[in-house]
Amino acid sequence: MLVLLPPSEGKASSGRGAPVKLESLSLPGLTEARSAVLAELVELCAGDEEKAREVLGLSEGLRGEVAKNAELLGVGARPAGEIYTGVLYDALGLASLDAAAKRRAGRQLLVFSGLWGAVGVGDKIPSYRCSMGVKLPGLGALGAHWRGPMADVMPEAAGAGLVLDLRSSAYAAAWKPKGEVAGRTASVRVLHAPTRKVVSHFNKATKGRIVRSLLSAGIAPAGPAELVEALRDLGYVVEVEPPKGAGKAWSLDVLVDEIH
Repeated sequence: MLVLLPPSEGKASSGRGAPVKLESLSLPGLTEARSAVLAELVELCAGDEEKAREVLGLSEGLRGEVAKNAELLGVGARPAGEIYTGVLYDALGLASLDAAAKRRAGRQLLVFSGLWGAVGVGDKIPSYRCSMGVKLPGLGALGAHWRGPMADVMPEAAGAGLVLDLRSSAYAAAWKPKGEVAGRTASVRVLHAPTRKVVSHFNKATKGRIVRSLLSAGIAPAGPAELVEALRDLGYVVEVEPPKGAGKAWSLDVLVDEIH
């Protein structure tokens, strides 16, 4: 099973150790594309602060993020699972998983990113600010920048089992499973049962809890149909929309009564 996660806007501070080593990150086929984004982002943020803030879509209150980006090549890195914070990652609670579940997380979780493309939760990265919706002056829109490299590396990364896609739309645009991989991909939404609407907070929190439940129980469904059974066994209410033809992903709605 491979689980695709969005990053978080909020991030913990960088580490105290060695700076990021691009060649040590998961998915080494993305190294060149990562290097290009990193180099332009650092150059942008080390120059005109107002221009950088505008390009990155940062409010006045987030001005400090520009200076942080300018130092990315020199600050310490720490595991991505510690860098990403926020509702989903709080609910996932990587730090409090038992040893076996942590090992599964290291193998099965990929976090998509405007800067790194995608990283494993054990990959060491610095804290940064650069969403997938950013359009850099040189490289252009990051979503488009990542599509080619992602198309090269992700089919192999997906392996032969289930791909559980929990990404938001901006990050899903960077790689869309195709063909045989799409047929074993399940995209999940979390809906407030009485209204059938997505509410951001509990959508993220429930996704975090789903991943934690699967990791803790050691459940690795072989495909979307098995995932539906597993989630129902874990107590989730799931509605299913099977793929409409070959090469299409499954769509799963998890219904939640309470907003928390």
